[in-house]
Amino acid sequence: MDGALADRKTALELCAAADRLANAAMWVVAHMSYATRVDLSGAELSAEAFKAQPEGHMGGSLNAAIAFVGYHLANALSGETRAWVLGQGHCVAAIEAVNALLEDLSPAQLGRYGRSEAGLSQLSADFYSYALTPDGRPAAPLGSHVNPHTAGGISEGGYLGFAETQYIHMPLRGERLVAFLSDGAFEEQRGSDWSPRWWRAEDCGLAVPVMILNGRRIEQRTEIGQEGGAEWLAAHLRLSGFDPIIIDGHDPLAYAWAIIEAEAALTRFAAMSERAYPARLPYVIARCVKGYGFPGAGSNRAHNLPLAGNPRTDEDARWQFNEGARALFVPQADLDAAARAFAVHAAQKRPRESKHALATRSIAPPLMPAPSWEAPEGASCAMEALDAHFVEIVRANSELRVRVGNPDELKSNHMGRTLELLRHRVNVPEPDAPEAVDGAIITALNEEAVIGAALGNKGGLNLAVSYEAFAMKMLGALRQDIIFARRQREIGRPPGWLSLPLIATSHAWENAKNEQSHQDPTLPEALLGEMADTARVLFPVDPNTAVASLRSIYASHGQIACLVTPKRAIPRRLSGEQAEQAVAHGAAHLLGDAAQAELQLVAIGAYQTGEALRACERLAERGRRACVTALLEPGRFRTGRDGLETAYGADETQCELFFPGGLARIVLTHTRPEPMLGALRRLDGGPARTRALGFINRGGTLDVFGMLFANRSTWAHVLGAAAEILGCDREELLSDAELRALDGRGDPNTLRALPQ
Repeated sequence: MDGALADRKTALELCAAADRLANAAMWVVAHMSYATRVDLSGAELSAEAFKAQPEGHMGGSLNAAIAFVGYHLANALSGETRAWVLGQGHCVAAIEAVNALLEDLSPAQLGRYGRSEAGLSQLSADFYSYALTPDGRPAAPLGSHVNPHTAGGISEGGYLGFAETQYIHMPLRGERLVAFLSDGAFEEQRGSDWSPRWWRAEDCGLAVPVMILNGRRIEQRTEIGQEGGAEWLAAHLRLSGFDPIIIDGHDPLAYAWAIIEAEAALTRFAAMSERAYPARLPYVIARCVKGYGFPGAGSNRAHNLPLAGNPRTDEDARWQFNEGARALFVPQADLDAAARAFAVHAAQKRPRESKHALATRSIAPPLMPAPSWEAPEGASCAMEALDAHFVEIVRANSELRVRVGNPDELKSNHMGRTLELLRHRVNVPEPDAPEAVDGAIITALNEEAVIGAALGNKGGLNLAVSYEAFAMKMLGALRQDIIFARRQREIGRPPGWLSLPLIATSHAWENAKNEQSHQDPTLPEALLGEMADTARVLFPVDPNTAVASLRSIYASHGQIACLVTPKRAIPRRLSGEQAEQAVAHGAAHLLGDAAQAELQLVAIGAYQTGEALRACERLAERGRRACVTALLEPGRFRTGRDGLETAYGADETQCELFFPGGLARIVLTHTRPEPMLGALRRLDGGPARTRALGFINRGGTLDVFGMLFANRSTWAHVLGAAAEILGCDREELLSDAELRALDGRGDPNTLRALPQ
């Protein structure tokens, strides 16, 4: 195997050790689901050794244990430490079992788990123990899915199908990855069918997808099983540009051989002087019986708990467990010998599997070219400003691989310079079209697939651009990464990948030329529910604040940031210096003196800022003291839900500076008012002192003003709310014609512009 091992005898001994390790790992998996302890003498367990409430996705975990041992075997035979990702994260027991047996553990697991009877018993007892710390966190460094305590884990795998869209974008050139996938995920997310579209020898590492084909969902066969099994799947994959390899999924050596053979095929392709894309991407199909190796294999029960009863209370189930465990048992001396056979890392001068390249990403902050700030006068397009500056960032950081996730038209989103520089990635470029074989823009009418490109490329520089309404389809993938990164922060091991901006453009208020399906602020609302230090939501009010926001995002690590940005020309309100200060603080005073005001208008969003400024000007004309404050990042001013979020947010001094206590407020927000008020409870003075206006689920084929009017969010609606809070008559602030329009009795167009 490329000379990685000294001789054939050593290789054969390692293969034999893999069989013993796989058996032992399956034995541990069975105990993790059913038992509170193990007995390394192989003795039968009595009733009290079993859990009162067994739990675990045991059938898939038994299959995955064999696969994961095969991955280790491939590494040892070839002398290469590959990265790994587990798409079916609920099979984490397989990973934890092998890690414990090989004693390749995360910092929190060291000394707690291991190959000893005490270590494996603790592992079994902790699995689904539901134990809590005093502050309400899981007490065990172990979960029901892959988490940051899982040594080498990089993704939870809790949402089936997202590893499938990301794995091809994960390894950089020179890196290797094995992606363990499930046949259930094949039905969940079909974007992985396009992996051969995106793989290029010039900028991609060796990625080997391995489907564990056990043919069962929770209650029935998978679609693959219904259609014809491995042969049907292989035919389907060939149509998509894959080169399938069907193996026996019950044998770790089969996995190792397939991984090495698949990489050899890609390496041969990469060595060709003239390459034509798409490459025939190898795809390993590991045919196996779900739950193989234990009673109940192949049944619907095998998905979760394969025994018909609980061994703690059911004698027959206890007998079945002990018989199944006996068949898998490996004596401790043989187990120790097998582990020693795999301990070749130092000799091969390679890291242990927990320290693979993707698990140890640490990307230096990119070089940030000086921005071309626009003068704060006139109007221009914020998206064009973002486009120009992003291109400069890309040019200044040529060593970083770029991925732009794009589900639609970059030109319509005013990202023409990005398109010209980076181009759509295609196999056969169309003449005179912005396309290239080595293009960095991943374009497909599938939001999950394109956000997968940006999320997968954690070794590079990323951007995603989507219509706000359609970006909702990205939420599951985004949330999986947000949660994983947040857990990493919580345990003191923050992620080292560059933060990812998702630009939500063609948003609810300016997408009025379409119907209401295109007018949806749910994405920023949902992301505001996540922890603000990891999931940022920003509402730039002009081109300079948009550019300052982008620079702030790329200067950080491990954050997902939604940048809700208009693509139409909007007034330039802040200088470059003011914009950077506004983004740094999360807010900026735009008009009036907050210290002297009797009413504060809080604007969240570019169009909302314009309406608030109009309303403030009218109030000043009527002798009322008001101020306008743009709230660019609402999450900075929420009440922190734990120490990390509190530290990220504004302290009391900053909060008082921008939002003085006791000041009456009207919040005019891009989102629905209720979720924003909930997030900003810290600023809410109660119904008598606070009003909130925003999207109220009204829309249709309207222009921007029509959307504002339909959702009662124009400057005039702000003044109507102001009259209520200030305790004055509306007639003091609005004319008769304006009041008739406000009340639905006159011409709405009366409110399009303030009278001269």
